[in-house]
Amino acid sequence: MAQALARPSGAPARPGHGHPWFTLLTVALGVIMVMLDGTVVAVANPVIGRDLNASLADLQWVTSGYLLALAVFLITAGKLGDLFGHKRVFLVGVVGFAATSLAIGLSSSIGPLIALRVLQGLFGALLQPAALALLRAAFPAGRLSMAIGIWGAAVGVSSAAGPIVGGLLVENVGWQSVFFINVPVGAVALAAGLWVLRESRARPLSRIDVPGVALLSGAMFCLLWAIIKAPSRGWGDPWTIAFLAGAVVLGAGFAHWQRRSAQPLLPLGLFRNVSVSAGTALMVLMTFSMFGAMFFLTFFLQGVHGLSPLDAGLRMLPLTAGMAVTSPLAGALLTRFGPKAPIAGGMLVTAAAMFLLSRIGIDAGYADTAVPFALLAAGLSPVMVGATEVIVGNAPEELSGVAGGMQQSAMQVGGALGTAVLGALITAEVAGVLPGRLAEARIPVTPAQVEAMKDAVALGAAPVPPGAAAPVAEAFTRAAHLSFLDGMHFAFAVAAAVAVLAVLPALLVRPGRPAGAAPVHAG
Repeated sequence: MAQALARPSGAPARPGHGHPWFTLLTVALGVIMVMLDGTVVAVANPVIGRDLNASLADLQWVTSGYLLALAVFLITAGKLGDLFGHKRVFLVGVVGFAATSLAIGLSSSIGPLIALRVLQGLFGALLQPAALALLRAAFPAGRLSMAIGIWGAAVGVSSAAGPIVGGLLVENVGWQSVFFINVPVGAVALAAGLWVLRESRARPLSRIDVPGVALLSGAMFCLLWAIIKAPSRGWGDPWTIAFLAGAVVLGAGFAHWQRRSAQPLLPLGLFRNVSVSAGTALMVLMTFSMFGAMFFLTFFLQGVHGLSPLDAGLRMLPLTAGMAVTSPLAGALLTRFGPKAPIAGGMLVTAAAMFLLSRIGIDAGYADTAVPFALLAAGLSPVMVGATEVIVGNAPEELSGVAGGMQQSAMQVGGALGTAVLGALITAEVAGVLPGRLAEARIPVTPAQVEAMKDAVALGAAPVPPGAAAPVAEAFTRAAHLSFLDGMHFAFAVAAAVAVLAVLPALLVRPGRPAGAAPVHAG
């Protein structure tokens, strides 16, 4: 049974205990582990495949298993923090994430490694909603935007550092080191958490909503599984349709159960608050554009330009590191002007950046991409920080963990949708333009050959026919890369339109409620 874990009256306070800025630094350390791990693994996967004799499907599970576990468990993890205390749940997540990272680095076969990655995702899910809830409890409403802005900068720094750190470690130490690095970071986060964090008050608990956990987890799994597999299976594939239908049925069952449950996992009354609903929609639409863009930009830089993962990461620094610089500035803007204008303006700047990216040429240099990347960072930051503050700040404090889980879940769903939908659009566009591009290069192909090679071309590759002469191979490669660029341009134009659409929910948001304000109805 959860209960308040406040310091007993009269007990001496430790220096720094409960201090807002020390709390921010501590929770940032924990979340840095999760974000760093998400980006360094992409660099390590090819080497893992060679060392452990893993297939492409195995390597996909190394990434997908982690992301599925993380996304499916986020809201439940947030609820556990609301019930048992966010400090306790955060520290369990830190210890578990570091321990599974160590075990992954010691793995000698791919099966146990995949299982440990799933477990690592579950512990990662414990960290993120608890971090946001601890920030909500430590900072007054007027300073929460600034705190979340700095927290977002830490996330941006770790994301930007991931490909660079991962590339250096894989090339000079070994793939195991990208997981071992979480151990010292976790140790520091644990020590700081034990000393600094003040436990938030947990709600009285009679039982956990087990049916709610099962229904929501099943619905999220079916939805994300369908989205992840749709690009390879097809949106019309019976399995894709079956999983999407399962998500709808389980989601409807979850909503029905939440109305009946005395202690629901996710009180649906939260969504009666317009700001919470609008903020959740903003997170989905923003990450649809953001993650979809970043996913295919890596194929452009590595496949078309032939850059190494490390060089591609450096090329994208105006975007990834730019968000680290602009997130605190976004927090200051949100504090001064409120969320409405900065978020709406941020989505318009994001749309402009996407439009510029839809015009870049095949030989685009650093300067050609740096400007739209920097604009994208400046546009995304106020949306990321503002929507997070709107969701977490407008929820009742006793549901701040659930609100943090909703924010993170919206990010995962939006990112998965962006990658899948924009990927499908690129593939369709490539299939349409590739025959013409090859005809211009005087390379005849049949419809069957186009069908066989379109997926590879949609990932920036050039499947040159075996035995082709050098001039033919060069012409074929350029035609394939131009076809990929046509598809990427179309996808970015769609992402720009989605960013413009996101201005509408931005106009509905309000700042987070000050402490002690009347709670939203959560029944």
